[in-house]
Amino acid sequence: MHRIAALTAITILVSGMAFAQAGIGGNLQTDLRLQTGGDNMFSWNENRLTLTLSGSPTADAHYYSELWLSTYGLPEVSSSSNLSKPDRVSPWGLDLREAYVDLYGFIFPSLDIRVGRQRIAWGTADKLNPTDNLNPDDLRDIWDFGRHLGSDALKAMLYWGDFTFTGAYIPTFRPAVLPTGEWAAALAPPMELPPGLTLRNLTDTVDMPVNNPKHTSSGGVRIATALLDYDLSLSYVYARDDLPLADSIAFIPVDTMGTVDVTSRLIYPRMQVVGADLAGDMFGIGVWAEAAVFLPDEVVMTLDLSALGMGTQDSTVLADEPYLKYVLGADYTFKNGIYVNMQYLHGFAHERGRAGLEDYVMLGAEVKFFNDRLTVRPIAGGLAINDYGDIANSYAVLYGPELAYHPVDNAEILLGAHIIEGKATTAFGRMKDNDEAYLKVKYSF
Repeated sequence: MHRIAALTAITILVSGMAFAQAGIGGNLQTDLRLQTGGDNMFSWNENRLTLTLSGSPTADAHYYSELWLSTYGLPEVSSSSNLSKPDRVSPWGLDLREAYVDLYGFIFPSLDIRVGRQRIAWGTADKLNPTDNLNPDDLRDIWDFGRHLGSDALKAMLYWGDFTFTGAYIPTFRPAVLPTGEWAAALAPPMELPPGLTLRNLTDTVDMPVNNPKHTSSGGVRIATALLDYDLSLSYVYARDDLPLADSIAFIPVDTMGTVDVTSRLIYPRMQVVGADLAGDMFGIGVWAEAAVFLPDEVVMTLDLSALGMGTQDSTVLADEPYLKYVLGADYTFKNGIYVNMQYLHGFAHERGRAGLEDYVMLGAEVKFFNDRLTVRPIAGGLAINDYGDIANSYAVLYGPELAYHPVDNAEILLGAHIIEGKATTAFGRMKDNDEAYLKVKYSF
């Protein structure tokens, strides 16, 4: 049934070429990664076909869709019965990233609307945007910073002089997609058990919001303008955190030797976000700044130790007090062609609460050779710090050098590495044993 659905979707998308003024495009991409330590295990394997379809049948309408058809991972075979299941031998997936219609001059000449699955990207920083909170995060590839899923939404844009007013309404809730395997540990520190206890099994249940507008709807408004050659905007979002948070944990004894099973319940708390951003040019240097104040609902976690004879304990894991995330950045291209990009980030996408935010200095540099056929990125990565009072035990260094070669038009070959060093007190430091080298090939059409 999955293959029939995939073939049907592709047939519908490709048949759109028959429509007047339709345009089809996309790319083919291969991404293979190999861990450089231990047993040199393959850490990522993906082959993706991206198809896009767009057109403007009239001057007042436009449509766009983007579809990903991917094979990813390695064979998931644990018994002979799995060998008769193509999905286990060759895992694959179909992802409708966007599919929307634009109507220009809707009711009023200055009003445009967009209806359907869409990416609503707010913010001016480079990929790391604290004000970008309407679409759920797509963290399957933890190195693809800033990737989001599309949301089924209604967006309206009203133009009034130099101002653009944007309103967005998303009726249903979709959680973020989390990384798999060892990379999942980057988002959650290991559980610490009380002394004398040994963990056997850890299970959880996800408490999704009740499926009605009161509990699943989200939305936001944004006002944007230009002032003194700077693009400015203010925004407000009322939504749910797309990353789950545990509000109850129970310990269940297995034997008299201290072995326990642990179960937890995960929820998606409400939050409000007030944001501001700007971008422009200062003395020939591109600059940007972006900040968001998060106003979360309080989450109290109940630790149930009653089966061990120790009762229950409540603790606040997310206080209903505001906390601030922000980004400051700049980029510049020197006369010799060297491009440099730098950002200072307070609070990554998965971090919450005043005490849970780390600081990041992200730096990149590249230079092109042979009429832009070869791009060398010797500096790419950053430094993470979560405690300036004890930097030696609370840092992580990310380093990702890369070579990009364009053998022919529309083709790109990437060769690079992801190298991490640091302490387990930081999100990326917990992944320091997962260094990898990668090869990517992409052809656009």
